[in-house]
Order: sequence, then C-alpha cells, then structure tokens
Amino acid sequence: MTQNYRITLLPGDGIGPEIIAVAVDVLKVAGKKFDLQFEFTKALIGGAAIDAAGEPLPANTLDTCRQSDSVLLAAIGGYKWDSLPSNMRPEAGLLGLRAGLDLFANLRPAKILPQLIDSSTLKPEVVEGVDIMVVRELTGGIYFGKPKGVFTTETEEKRGVNTMVYTESEIDRIGKVAFETAQKRGGRLCSVDKANVLEVSQLWRDRITKVGGEYPDVELSHLYVDNAAMQLVRTPKQFDTIVTGNLFGDILSDAAAMLTGSIGMLPSASLGASGPGVYEPVHGSAPDIAGQDKANPLAQVLSAAMMLRYGLNQPEAAKHIEEGVLQVLEQGYRTGDIMSANMNILGCKAMGEVLIQTLETI
Repeated sequence: MTQNYRITLLPGDGIGPEIIAVAVDVLKVAGKKFDLQFEFTKALIGGAAIDAAGEPLPANTLDTCRQSDSVLLAAIGGYKWDSLPSNMRPEAGLLGLRAGLDLFANLRPAKILPQLIDSSTLKPEVVEGVDIMVVRELTGGIYFGKPKGVFTTETEEKRGVNTMVYTESEIDRIGKVAFETAQKRGGRLCSVDKANVLEVSQLWRDRITKVGGEYPDVELSHLYVDNAAMQLVRTPKQFDTIVTGNLFGDILSDAAAMLTGSIGMLPSASLGASGPGVYEPVHGSAPDIAGQDKANPLAQVLSAAMMLRYGLNQPEAAKHIEEGVLQVLEQGYRTGDIMSANMNILGCKAMGEVLIQTLETI
C-alpha cells in the first residue's frame, strides 16, 4: 500500500533552491522504489521571506509546516540582510521555526566516509573511523534566555546582555533523547558543559547524571567544553554520542563537522516531542556561489535521508539514498568543495543526475 506524506519545502536563500531541487528529485526516485508518495509544498523563510513578505518567518509558513508530516529546509541568510536588526534578520526566522515547532533536539552526525578521508585537514590515522553524533539542545540556553538585548546604562554606556538559562525539564528531555540515541549507537555518551564556572552548567551536569540512572547500559562521561573542543581535534575517535546545550552544541557540532573534510557533506535533524521535524544541511547559504551551479547537494540529499529515517519511519528508503551517495563518491564524482586529484568534478545539477542514475540501478 502506498504511503502518503506531506512535505513542506523551505528553499530559503543562496544555494538553497538549487540543492533542494536535487533532494526533491532524489525523494521522487526513492518514492517509486519504496511505494512512497510525496506531496510537496513550498514556503518562504529567511531572506526570501523578508523580501517577499517583510518578515523572516511569515505566519502562513509556520502554519504550513505544522500541517505537514515533515519539513525539508535548505539554507538561509546572506550578505544582503546582514545590516537588518536582529529580530528581522534571516536567522530570526530559523529560531522562530524551531521555537514554533518546539524542536528541542538537534541531531548532527559527523561520520568519516572512506571515500573522503583525504579531504579532512587532519591526518588520516586521526580521523579514520570517526563516527560521532552531536545531540544539541535547541530551544533553550543563551539564544532564548531573558533578559537579552543592548541597553543604555545610567552613565550612557551601551551594555549587551544575553542570559544562559535552563530548567530541569529542558535538561531532562534532551538528556533522554541523547541517552536513547547512544543506546542505538556505541552505548557511550559524553555530556559537555562548563560546570566549573557556570551555575547553569552545574545544574546541567546534575540532571544529566540523574537521567543517566535510567540508562544503565549507556556509559556516561563529562567534559568541560574547552577540553571537549581540544579532544575533538586531538583524538576524535574517543567520542560516540555527545550531548550539550545550545551555544556549546552550535560550536562543537561545526568543529566535528570539519573532521570530515567538508561541511557540505553533513545533514542534521531537529526534532520535537511530537509533530514534524526539520531536516537541513549543516552548511550555510553560500551566497558567493549561488546561481552558479557549483553547490554540493549531497548534504541536502542526506538530510532528506535523515527525514525518511527519523521523521517518516522509512529506514530502508533512507539506507537506499545513503548507499547511492556512497556509490557516487566511490565512482570518483565530486563537487568543488570535496574535489581531489584524479576525480570528476561536477556541478550541482550534474551531481544530482549522476546520483539519480545510480539510485535507479541499485
């Protein structure tokens, strides 16, 4: 029996429309093979929404996302909107989307693909076999805490304020996601905080430790964030699953991403307790190459695979797409960001075409 799914597409800005077009074509091919029917609806977010509707997250976009089974997001932002007030910049649309859908857990894998091991800036013996999942709390912490803003003091001096705040329930729910993720992986979870100087991190460590009592099969460890950053580039293979707060997760997941050699290859999933999740590549909108057919669409494609696995419970279709990506890389096809000697360089559209041809034969 055909399974029907409503997917909201958020192409966004820069290279977003180019890479999401490839992902849609790939999903259609997978749909034919696995008897899945997708109803795609496009909506505005980010700079594109600012230009068309005067705000980074129009109400109808959020409504459309809420009514869908899953959301596939490309990228937002660009130089054009950098001078706008913070509440009107494209990034405010992304934060609003996460808050509006209550997407509190961000899963970002950083896995070394054997075909791309030479793309990493670290020695092969350091990164070979790396397979890390960063679980980042997404709707709390310093990005959402109040008070926040730039204020004028009594002495007419500007004072910037952001507040890092977490409640027990916020920590507990991300902790449960992290422990359950670790159970499905190598059974090891490292919680990252700054408990030696931050009270909020002291609470974080206490709660994660308490939640860990419910998961005796998972080995829990703790690291301060500065040490964790150092260990990621020193001996990354020591990590299996990492859980941390919003700010630290934002930084560490990007650092982990670059272990793989290109941020253009990595997907992510943002999940809530219920309702649709948002699946997007880790990289940005790359406005400098937008419209030039130079973008790497594979992170967007792998985000679609994560959507199939985590959002739509279609693991076989997800595995099929992931295998297709591996075969394309094995055949020596590359976009410019992952190019190396003796490889065939392709543009965004051509990479999509080669991937589709591969998927239709495996």
